Amino acid sequence: MRAIWSGTIQFGMVALPVRLYGATEEHAVRLHEIHALDGSRVEHRRFCRAEGREIPYEEVGRGYAMPDGTVVPLTEQDLARLPLPTKHTCEVLGFVPGADIDPISFARPYYAGPGGPGAERPYALLVEALARTGMVGVAKLAIRNRERMALLRPRRGVLVVQTLLWEDELREPGDLAPSAPVTDRELALAEVLIKELTGVEKRELHDEYGHALEQLIAAKASGGELAEAPAQTVPAVDLMAALEASVRAARAERGD
Repeated sequence: MRAIWSGTIQFGMVALPVRLYGATEEHAVRLHEIHALDGSRVEHRRFCRAEGREIPYEEVGRGYAMPDGTVVPLTEQDLARLPLPTKHTCEVLGFVPGADIDPISFARPYYAGPGGPGAERPYALLVEALARTGMVGVAKLAIRNRERMALLRPRRGVLVVQTLLWEDELREPGDLAPSAPVTDRELALAEVLIKELTGVEKRELHDEYGHALEQLIAAKASGGELAEAPAQTVPAVDLMAALEASVRAARAERGD
């Protein structure tokens, strides 16, 4: 893996040099934009409005649009001079129980590896201490041109740096919560159903949409017949009957 950030994790007086690596990768069937009339690929070109011409990538920069419409150009040298200590230091602000962090704020996970031979002991110490206490470190760091809050947590003997969304990036649900009441009997049956369905074998799950899309592409390419879409499940009208039937089906599946 290629490191995408290198710096120091600072907790207390302990300095831990680390390198960050992407911890996830998404797999998807990539679709391209085409001209619907003839099937040719659509290209996106870099076009300068002022000069009325296409420009090469080397002439493309970045800027910030002011409220009055003027644009403030920002060069890579400008961004490199930002007076931001978190560009190279991930400062641990404190430790909290992992259960106190709402997963809705999770952004992107990174694996942190020791940044050199001298970093191995403090690295191992931090990972083991977090694993024993069940605590996570709350920190700040600047990565990919943005400063983020982050969690430091152990996973399989490795330190994970999980970036978080800021509080003002989280939306409130508003009035989405339903106001319909539920009965004690319905609630009891729902709890029984949850217990019967406890446990998921994640390794047996796969991307059915991606597989279906590949089948569709193969059929279209060969001129074959397209598979029929599965019939949609009709929602149950009688909630109690649906709960009772679900419990019976779950127990039959388990062989009870």
